[in-house]
Amino acid sequence: MSAAALTPMLHALVLAPRGRDSAVAASLIDQVGVPSRICRDIAELVEALGDDAAFVLMTEEAIRNVDLNPLAQWLAGQPPWSDLPFILVTDHGGPERNPIAARWLDALGNVSFIERPFHPTTLMSVARSTIRGRRRQHETRSLLEDLRQGELRLQQINDQLERRVEERTAQLQHAHDELLEQIAERARTEDQLRQLQKLESIGQLTGGVAHDFNNLLTAVLGNLELLRKRLPHDPTIERLLDGATQGAQRGAALTQRLLAFARRQALQPRPTDLAELVRGMADLLYRSLGPTVEIAFDLPPGLPPASADHNQIELALLNLAVNARDAMPDGGTLTISLSLEQVPTARDLAAGRYIKLCVSDTGCGMDPQTLGRAIEPFFSTKEVGKGTGLGLSMIHGLALQLKGALRLLSDVGRGTRAELWLPVANGAAVAAAPASQSEADVSKRRLTLLFVDDDFLISLSTAALLEDLGHDVIKASSGPAALDVVKSGRPIDLLITDYAMPGMTGVQLAEAVRKLRPELPILLATGYADLPARAKVELPRLSKPYQQKQLADQITSLVG
Repeated sequence: MSAAALTPMLHALVLAPRGRDSAVAASLIDQVGVPSRICRDIAELVEALGDDAAFVLMTEEAIRNVDLNPLAQWLAGQPPWSDLPFILVTDHGGPERNPIAARWLDALGNVSFIERPFHPTTLMSVARSTIRGRRRQHETRSLLEDLRQGELRLQQINDQLERRVEERTAQLQHAHDELLEQIAERARTEDQLRQLQKLESIGQLTGGVAHDFNNLLTAVLGNLELLRKRLPHDPTIERLLDGATQGAQRGAALTQRLLAFARRQALQPRPTDLAELVRGMADLLYRSLGPTVEIAFDLPPGLPPASADHNQIELALLNLAVNARDAMPDGGTLTISLSLEQVPTARDLAAGRYIKLCVSDTGCGMDPQTLGRAIEPFFSTKEVGKGTGLGLSMIHGLALQLKGALRLLSDVGRGTRAELWLPVANGAAVAAAPASQSEADVSKRRLTLLFVDDDFLISLSTAALLEDLGHDVIKASSGPAALDVVKSGRPIDLLITDYAMPGMTGVQLAEAVRKLRPELPILLATGYADLPARAKVELPRLSKPYQQKQLADQITSLVG
């Protein structure tokens, strides 16, 4: 529903029974562009109240010694977005000098006081200000309705995503079961190979759908950030915004897990000291696993660094540890160990040296059937609401993307052992653990930014985020359109472009722009992990879904 459909034609209500006060007040209100209705008493006023009331003008004598309970009941029943304003004309000023005015303020809430005698322009000025405030309330109502509709659409898309993945998974599982019946005599190695091929197919499906869903979340989170800044402070509105933001962030976390399973998440592999990483997580692991789980470490010194993404390995280790805790409801021992292994050749690993990170528990273990399905997406033996079934599939995808492997071994009643094999890094210095980022000092200079995205919702929300940072934004919906802007000679400080666009991708656009403006900084916004091998330019990237601070940090980094 549009904002215009939710904003009625506003009018004022006047309750001023003495002399010609009501007629004079109505005449002045008409001059500020709002029609008015004169009420004879408080009962008629309450009857006339509604969402279309711009404000209520009352005089002191109109409510002196009058039962205001009907009016107070109506005010208490207003929707969260509404706070009907009052203009009260008194003989002795507002609550700071008039005790009875303080009681009226408590009863009515949103009150502006005007003391007699007053100049007509005073009343007209207060009326204009009050009307502006009331119209902002109606704009808030419209924004909240748009937000509600967006949440419904988001929920529908999320439901469709899960149904499509479940249906496709069920189809593939059925085909897999039939295949096993026909070729039961074949070797176990071939069976495991078919399982990997099946997971690859599911990964392609989930990765594509998750990428599209990422685009929607980029628009939703951006609009929620702007909405939070522009809405008036109201506990109910804050609660609604918090709920919507948390829902969108949960959706973003879900898509990141799907992209991890599909091996499409953006990684930053670098030489990493896994022993130092594990030691740095010790406090977090103790807090996460609780007092009933004993943790043992076996971290030999002198191990070479592994090629890994520090943040993603931390997340994977925490996920494995939490899975182990859940498998030991009555307590037990969790052992985390590291070792250097030489692999000549293997089914799932290339020949070479690997660091093996092992997480083993003394829990209930898994039977062969459960173990065979453990890394399938959305497969879980936990109760509904206790997990998404994406943890092990995410770690499996991460291991493959890092050119390693995830191996699971389990015996019912004896526990489970998860082995994360990561290749040894080639001779580079060990990367330090990522430092916590402080708030970026965003450039105070007003910049002109060219933003390119074929998705209207993303273009609209991101442009608003950039403008909120104080920059001028030129929007283009395609690569050729953006190229025309660059060719026109208009001053541009930074080009921000989506990667996946029809006709001309963001990389192709960047290559063309570099020929025209080699000095122009370019930022690529994408949810994909890798650029095409044939790409001729190296571009800084911003992962979707992004928020305003990430945009600000990148702008500061590239332009200063």
